[in-house]
Amino acid sequence: MTATSVARDGDKAFLGHPKALGYLAFSEAWERFSYYGMQSLLVLYMVKQLLLTPHVEAIAGFETFRAIIGAIYGLPGDASTQQVASTIFGLYTSLVYLTPIAGGFIADRLLGRTRTIIVGALLMSAGHFLMAFDASFLLALLCLVLGTGCFKGNIAGQVGGLYAEGDLRRADAFQIFYLGINAGVIAAPLIAGTLGEGVGWHYGFGAAGVGMLIALVIYLAGRRHLPPDPPLRRAAKADRPKLSAHDWRTIAVLVLLIPVLASSVLVNQQIFNAYLVWADRSVDMTLFGQRLPTTWLITLDSIVSVSFLAGMVVFWRLWAKRFREPDEMGKLTIGAFISVLGALSLAAGAAVAAASGTQVSLWWLIAFEVFNSAAFANMLPVSLALYARASPPAVVGTMIGVYYLHLVIGNQTVGVLGTFLEKMPAANFWLMHAGIAAGAAVVFLVVGRFFARLLSHEAVGAGRTAH
Repeated sequence: MTATSVARDGDKAFLGHPKALGYLAFSEAWERFSYYGMQSLLVLYMVKQLLLTPHVEAIAGFETFRAIIGAIYGLPGDASTQQVASTIFGLYTSLVYLTPIAGGFIADRLLGRTRTIIVGALLMSAGHFLMAFDASFLLALLCLVLGTGCFKGNIAGQVGGLYAEGDLRRADAFQIFYLGINAGVIAAPLIAGTLGEGVGWHYGFGAAGVGMLIALVIYLAGRRHLPPDPPLRRAAKADRPKLSAHDWRTIAVLVLLIPVLASSVLVNQQIFNAYLVWADRSVDMTLFGQRLPTTWLITLDSIVSVSFLAGMVVFWRLWAKRFREPDEMGKLTIGAFISVLGALSLAAGAAVAAASGTQVSLWWLIAFEVFNSAAFANMLPVSLALYARASPPAVVGTMIGVYYLHLVIGNQTVGVLGTFLEKMPAANFWLMHAGIAAGAAVVFLVVGRFFARLLSHEAVGAGRTAH
């Protein structure tokens, strides 16, 4: 164990964790505020103003861009404004989960994590402020996509770098990190969304830009507490950190886990798609005599998710005092099986409603939110912690970028599965999701049992010591 590791082990200034975790979590919270503030406004802004005359004619390069996406996605020339806006939105949200691979490569080989994160924050800030002008819309999206790629994966890598091998606080740290993310998600529509819709679109985008600048200021303030960047891999081959055979086997397992992770998050990701459509037409949204807006289900999901993220940090700390705490693969397995219970709650509600000829009770959805949030707390932050820890240090930025591919695959799959909502009974639709989640849980169980020598704390530490 190095002196740096010992120092980090003794640093418990932030909720029992290193002081740097506080700076990183608050930076990420404001970055997510900016991102979700932008995302909550983007489609409405395009449909209600930007893609209408005379604004659309002012967008630099839009005719060429429209022809390209039309050819790729098969959009007819007379596609509606909503169709074009939806296509742009889908392309944008997919790219922000692809570019972290490039951001990790830049950090690993060219700039290092810290400088890459700073560049990303500056690009994102510029993107939000460029949204104030019709002409710079496409440039704004490009800045946001590239900036997110530089920022997102690398700041997660720095969270993982705060802990020495075998320190189980790492998984807790990512749950705290996700608490920051969810705080930003909850606040963004309330502030940036309200400003955008109620006052003016550009006020909302401006608020998102200010949020990104706050993230950068917090990050720079905590820079001296951050772990040192790993050596760059750009120099001559003799100076480049070498990957051992053990490293390559670990990388192979982590890459092969990507589609399994994608399968495990389908139930959660469907919340933003078919879940809302189904609830809007099939669920009795009355609570205590009041009809609730369907979109409030997203607010409910965020609040319950934050509660479980905080609760799981406390739960596993109390558990560890009397029992052996599961490693990341163990928690992923537990989370995936809990996710099955969430999907089964929706299937049961749909089946009961179909048998009785009534609408689905809202309480079935509340049960789903409880199970799904418990699953989420043991999956997304924990899987990120696994990739930050188990990836070889020389390529950890790139591997965290690879990690985000599971959300690209998952979101694309959610879209495909959503088309079955009107083709099969709702109970069967949710049973299909439960079956996929169960399959992922079984794979996690098998990987945790038979590949522990590659992914365990002890094996990873031994593999690194060996070279």
